[in-house]
Amino acid sequence: MVGGISITGIEKQFINPQGEMVNALRDINLQIKPGSFTSFIGPSGCGKSTLLRLIAGLIRPDSGSLTLDGDVIGKPGSDRGFMFQEHTLFPWLTIYENIAFGLRARGIYKENAGSVQDFIELVGLKGFEKYYPHQLSGGMCQRAALARVLVGHPKVLLLDEPLGALDSFTRMNMQDEILRIWKENNMTMIMVTHDVDEAIYLSDQIVVMTPRPGHITDIVNVDLSHPRARSSSDFLKYHGKVLKLLHFGGTIQEPDYYL
Repeated sequence: MVGGISITGIEKQFINPQGEMVNALRDINLQIKPGSFTSFIGPSGCGKSTLLRLIAGLIRPDSGSLTLDGDVIGKPGSDRGFMFQEHTLFPWLTIYENIAFGLRARGIYKENAGSVQDFIELVGLKGFEKYYPHQLSGGMCQRAALARVLVGHPKVLLLDEPLGALDSFTRMNMQDEILRIWKENNMTMIMVTHDVDEAIYLSDQIVVMTPRPGHITDIVNVDLSHPRARSSSDFLKYHGKVLKLLHFGGTIQEPDYYL
């Protein structure tokens, strides 16, 4: 199986608009197994998305190394797909054309044309091929964005809060879609999320990060079989554990007065 990622001693700094040096990530060390599902969770500004972009090769670290199956990650590549919070579909292209766009850009559409329809059906968009993004719901557009990434057959799928803009019911349905596609395609998935339930529902391991400079404080291995019942006692135990690691695990104090 392919898709194993090794992150060793990663440091990343930025210069903010005021000209000050900002430490985004500090001494990040992490091993991600091939075919696993990993979630990064932590407060806003802790460097979760920065770490995801480093794995994508969109930016370079100041020190340390990242490898994919032993090869150094130095730039973006078709072996890593990236899905953003917004669907980023081209509004002037149909759903079919959006999904096929990457294949055309790489000059491999002709030999892979059949897979475009396969992935349209995989994400449940059969019959909507000729629609434009503005004619579809937010959840359907995210399905199309997911198909566009998957059609390139990446080893690793990087998800930067892809469900954050969806309503709760659509979000849960999309979680199930992502889970199903992950199982069927045996790829490595790495997701940034602020949603504790989502991280527990999907992940093999949850990487907990501190506020800036981002640093990994804990890794929670979720030892639950799929599908996972959100209301089960075991699920709720993980929920409490992650909240405590994020310092939101306080106890309810009894009031000293009564009405």
